[in-house]
Amino acid sequence: MSMPAAPARRTLALVGLMGVGKSSVGRRLARALDMAFYDADEEIERAAGRPVSEIFAELGEPEFRSGEHRVIARLLRGPPHVLATGGGAFQHEETRRLLKETALTIWLKCDLEVLARRVARRDTRPLLRGKDPMEVLKAQAEARYPNYALADITVETGESSHQAAVEAILRAIRARSATTQAAGGAA
Repeated sequence: MSMPAAPARRTLALVGLMGVGKSSVGRRLARALDMAFYDADEEIERAAGRPVSEIFAELGEPEFRSGEHRVIARLLRGPPHVLATGGGAFQHEETRRLLKETALTIWLKCDLEVLARRVARRDTRPLLRGKDPMEVLKAQAEARYPNYALADITVETGESSHQAAVEAILRAIRARSATTQAAGGAA
């Protein structure tokens, strides 16, 4: 059973590889904290009027990341909320800097074999089209983990339920807040 949570004073931005549960866990986390939830990919699709997969196919990843940055920047100007970012958002230097300056960043980390099983269930991910999910995830982990490690908090999610992941995040936020308050700063 989870403890009641106080509303966050900052946006909580979830980062991590595809399939780790940023959207599913993020929705539950937002409910637990009585905050709004935004999925960056859904917001990009709404702004562009077309699916992420089409944007990737027609414009390529660099242009997609530029648009993603604009959408995330707009969301971060609003009231605190829970934000599920795309798997590559934290790789974009300007987006990472903006997230680190304005949000509490939380890396959801999970074993690659678990992620490969999850992402193989759907073919909606443009970076996986026609490729071996495990090979793509290994390459992404190698490239992205150094930047994900810059997140304020890391939470190992494993094969646990989404609710267990939410509770782990809430514990990590509380621990960080207590440590920061003891040191005389703000969480």
